[in-house]
Formats: sequence, C-alpha cells, structure tokens
Amino acid sequence: MASLPVNKIIPSSTTLLSSSNNNRRRNNSSIRCQKAVSPAAETAAVSPSVDAARLEPRVEERDGFWVLKEEFRSGINPAEKVKIEKDPMKLFIEDGISDLATLSMEEVDKSKHNKDDIDVRLKWLGLFHRRKHHYGRFMMRLKLPNGVTTSEQTRYLASVIKKYGKDGCADVTTRQNWQIRGVVLPDVPEIIKGLASVGLTSLPTGDGQFKEPLSVTFLQGMTLHEIVDTRPFTNLISQFVTANSRGNPSITNLPRKWNPCVIGSHDLYEHPHINDLAYMPATKNGKFGFNLLVGGFFSIKRCEEAIPLDAWVSAEDVVPVCKAMLEAFRDLGFRGNRQKCRMMWLIDELGMEAFRGEVEKRMPEQVLERASSEELVQKDWERREYLGVHPQEQQGLSFVGLHIPVGRLQADEMEELARIADVYGSGELRLTVEQNIIIPNVENSKIDSLLNEPLLKERYSPEPPILMKGLVACTGSQFCGQAIIETKARALKVTEEVQRLVSVTRPVRMHWTGCPNSCGQVQVADIGFMGCMTRDENGKPCEGADVFVGGRIGSDSHLGDIYKKAVPCKDLAPVVAEILINQFGAVPREREEAE
Repeated sequence: MASLPVNKIIPSSTTLLSSSNNNRRRNNSSIRCQKAVSPAAETAAVSPSVDAARLEPRVEERDGFWVLKEEFRSGINPAEKVKIEKDPMKLFIEDGISDLATLSMEEVDKSKHNKDDIDVRLKWLGLFHRRKHHYGRFMMRLKLPNGVTTSEQTRYLASVIKKYGKDGCADVTTRQNWQIRGVVLPDVPEIIKGLASVGLTSLPTGDGQFKEPLSVTFLQGMTLHEIVDTRPFTNLISQFVTANSRGNPSITNLPRKWNPCVIGSHDLYEHPHINDLAYMPATKNGKFGFNLLVGGFFSIKRCEEAIPLDAWVSAEDVVPVCKAMLEAFRDLGFRGNRQKCRMMWLIDELGMEAFRGEVEKRMPEQVLERASSEELVQKDWERREYLGVHPQEQQGLSFVGLHIPVGRLQADEMEELARIADVYGSGELRLTVEQNIIIPNVENSKIDSLLNEPLLKERYSPEPPILMKGLVACTGSQFCGQAIIETKARALKVTEEVQRLVSVTRPVRMHWTGCPNSCGQVQVADIGFMGCMTRDENGKPCEGADVFVGGRIGSDSHLGDIYKKAVPCKDLAPVVAEILINQFGAVPREREEAE
C-alpha cells in the first residue's frame, strides 16, 4: 500500500566524483532454484579460518593489464586460457578490432587465434558472435546507465540495424539497456565510432565482466515517492568501470560476470535479491548511505538470492566499495568450472566475514562500517504501475509508459519512438527491466495527441491486455545459440491463447527463458517458463518448458518453485489457465459469459 511521501535525496555528483577518485538448498536437477537459507548464509554464520595462502591474489598487473599468475593456471576453464593468450581489452585499447574487421569470416575460421577473437574476446567489447544460428552476425550490447537514452541515440541505433534488413532488430533487455542484432564484423569499427559520437559505449558488457548497473531511473526525477536519485551513483559507477569509455583493464579480467544495482525507491524494480551487489538505501548517525547485499545470481546449476554483507557505506563510498569488491572478486575468485565462478561461490568458500574482510582491506582507508538498522525501503510498499499515463511531480507534465511486446523493436519503430520523444517529450526515452519504454516530460496538453499516434494505437499500447503487461521473454533460439526453444513469438502466442481461456482482474508477471541460464529471470516471475526438450503424446521430441510458480519481487522476495516439468509448448495454455484459476483468481471464459 502507498505510504507517506519520502523526501528525495539528491546527492552531489561533484562530492561523489571527488570521493570516488580518492531452509532449502538447490536441487541437483540444475533447473530448480528456490529461496532458501543459502549456502553462503549458512557459511557466514560460522566463518571458518582461511589459510593465508588462499588469500594471495591470483592475478598480477603486467603492462597495464591484469593476468592470472602461472602458479594458478592449473585446471582453469577455456575462457581463462583465451584471456591469458591475449587480454580481450587489447582489441579496444590497442585498436586490434580495426585489423580484425578487415578479415573475412573464412579467414577468421582458419586461425584459432582469430576465432577466439571473434567468439570470445569480442564479448569484452559487447559483441557476441551468433555462430550457431546467425553465422557471421553479431549481437551488440550497449551500456546504458540508468536505462536512460535519447532520441539521437535511438535514431543512430535504428540506422545501424536498418541496413541489415530482416537480420537487423533491437531488444530492450531485463537490465534496462539495448541490444542490437545483425551486426557484421567489417562494420564494427565505424559503429564503435558512431556510438561514441552520440555518447554511447558497449564497454564492458560481455562475458566475465561488469554488467550494467541497474537503478529505478525510469521513474526518477518525476515522482514524489523516491528515496534517492540514483543517477549520479550509477553514472559514476559506469564511468569508473569504463574509464569514461576508454576501457578499464584493472577490473575487466573477472572470473565471471558481475551484476550491480542501486536502489532508489520502495518499488525495488531493480530486483536487488538477484544481483551480485545491491546498494540498499539506509541512514546511519544522520548520514545517508547504503547497506550492502551480495551474491545474488542465476545460473544453470545454481540460483541464489543476495544476502547481507553486514556493511554500510556513505554516499561518498559508493564507487570505492564497488572497486574494492570487484578487486576482491578479481584477485580471489575461482577460475575453473564455469558453473562455480560467480561471486557467491567465493563467499561460500571464504565465509562471509573473511570475504567482507577482503573487501574492507581494499577500501581507501581499509575501513568498512557495519550495517545500519535505519533502512529506508518500506517493507509494505505496493509496487507502482508505470504503463499508461501518470502525472509527474513537475506541474503540467506526465510520463507515458509504453508496452513493447517482449521487448522487440524494428528500425522504423525505433525511428518513430525517437520522433515521438522529440515531438511530445524532451527527447528522452527510459528503458525498464520489464522490457518496456517510458516517454517522460510530456506536456499534459499533448497527451491526447500522443495517445492517438498510430504507433501507440497499433503497436506499443500504453494500456495493453492485463496478461501482456508483465510478459518478459529472453532472445530465444531465433538468435541465441544456448536457447533450447523459441521464446518471444511463443510467449505472445501462448499468452493470447490463455487470454481466450480465462479472465483475470490483476496483472500476473509471466517470464520466458530459452534455457537454464535464465536470462528471462523465470524464478522471480509469478509464472515462469524455462525451455527444455520433451516428448509429445506420440513420443516424438518437441520443444517444451518447465513451469515455475510463486516467484515474488519486492521486500518479500522469493524464488519460484517448479510446478510442472517438461510440458510440450503446444500444451502450455491450459496449464497456465489452470494456474491462473487456482492461484490468481481467474475465471474461465465460458463461466464468465454464462454469468
């Protein structure tokens, strides 16, 4: 339920910049992920003593890059071997991408070194070769602090994908950023220059790296119910990680990817419980800062919710503690089995107190305060709706949330959105974690005209059907080589079928992911679908999904449980209808019509 307004805290970016410069466990089936007393939490309760040798950094600096020491190279995974042969950031910092871009794919495939550049190292530049399903084409992931973009940036991205015809498209992701598809290698150097010209970068967004810092910025600066404007924090974190888009090799050689978020409101849109580091607003001795949660992640073999580090940092130490934690992870993290390289595995091994100590000793003053009891997030908060038209705190202005079906856009649609943002708003667009887009700063006198725009009438509705509102889907097998099933078109089709079977009166969040990597975050959904292969009624192999139920977000977060395994995709609609009737108060259409 709503609460009394909270005075917003808007930190000084100048001050921050100055400071930053100075009871179940996982099931072995590999797909069941539940909220529980995590292994890390159990370990933290009794932190074992750690052998001093284990705390020796496993990497060292050589010629400006961080390299795994020879004595720690036994049993490392293939990705680590590729990094040892050549640091991936050299493709950017030393402009190796320009030479690579002159090669044909046939020439690339003749050399293991060049192949590793294409399939592995380019991920550090945000480029992912789609070798399995889209040979010679790349997905490019942009870094978009706060999910805020401009009409100019949107037009530029549209111009990039437009030249690729049916191979080119864009997706809004669950980390509030853009992914563009269809990119070919010869175009990459010019695309990188074009991104820089409009204030964008793709550094570093790939494998074994720091991902986009999430914040609730798609509503910030516009509503009364905010705790803190997180934009200065996330911008500074991104500037540190990318060295202002020049590349920062001191923290790019991580054992595995690393996801942060900065919480700025009671809504918890950022899903702090599934991030490696979550900044939770709290005051201490009259000073604003953040308590820290650590270790949340999804993977094929294990899913864990973040747990308290028992630490509080002031606003001035947001960047330093991020740096300290990244360095601890870089120095000590496991680099063997890829399924055991996320930061929570390191926390498990060391114990929370020892891990905390490693972060603390990497802080500028080697001091990390204990957590505060003065948390600012209200536990009983009802998450706000953002689709549709909503008044801003600025008099005479509103923001309009648009539903982007499963986050997929074509070039002409992006161009239209850019035009709409200019004509009706301030030229700004805000991307959300549910793969939707908000147009802020619309004068109230222009609302009716905006709502009558053909794009909103025909494609991106501010008022979508209730089951479409919370629909999220990963890329799926159309473009992703790891996906087992097609997701985006199927998510829409199954939802349309379900809408014909039942009537619902409240939003239900449904997430689709094509494989157990769970990029679609099915474990936090009310109903989740994880792709798998199964057999139909005739015993023939077919695409299917494991169905999850019960994921919760917000202060009372909970990872969902398996409801039914290996359901053929063609049989999903009645299964979903049954769940909606039994657990979400839906009414069968035939009964509704009879009444």
